[in-house]
Amino acid sequence: MKFAQRFAYYLVGLVMGLFFVAMVFSGKDTRCNYFPNSRVLNDLRNKPFHYSEKASKVLAEKWIDTIDIKNTLQYGDVDFDKSNTEFKKAKMYVIEGKTVKNVEIILKVSNGSDKATLEEIIKK
Repeated sequence: MKFAQRFAYYLVGLVMGLFFVAMVFSGKDTRCNYFPNSRVLNDLRNKPFHYSEKASKVLAEKWIDTIDIKNTLQYGDVDFDKSNTEFKKAKMYVIEGKTVKNVEIILKVSNGSDKATLEEIIKK
C-alpha cells in the first residue's frame, strides 16, 4: 500500500473519530474549572444562594446591590489564607471583589452541602 492510500485511510478514521467525539460532548454542559478559585466560585453560583440578616441590612444601603454580589461571585478572588475550610458542616470562604462603582468589597460566604449563605459584606 502506498503512502497516499495509508494517509487517506488515516484521514478518514480521524474525521470519523472527531465526528463521534463532537457528537458525545455537544449535548453536555461541560466546564473546565481546573483551578481552586474557579471551582469554588462555580460551586457557590450553582447552589441556592441565601442572605443572612447582617448581609441583608448592608444590601439595603445604597452603595451595594445584588448585581455586585453576582459579579463578585463570577469574577472575584477567593482568599484561601483567610478562608476557613476546616468546618465539617459548612466552609467559610472570603471573596474579594469590586462593585460597579469600583468600591472594593469582601464577601464572607458560608458554603454548606446544599446551600450557600452570604454571611457578611465588608467595604474596604
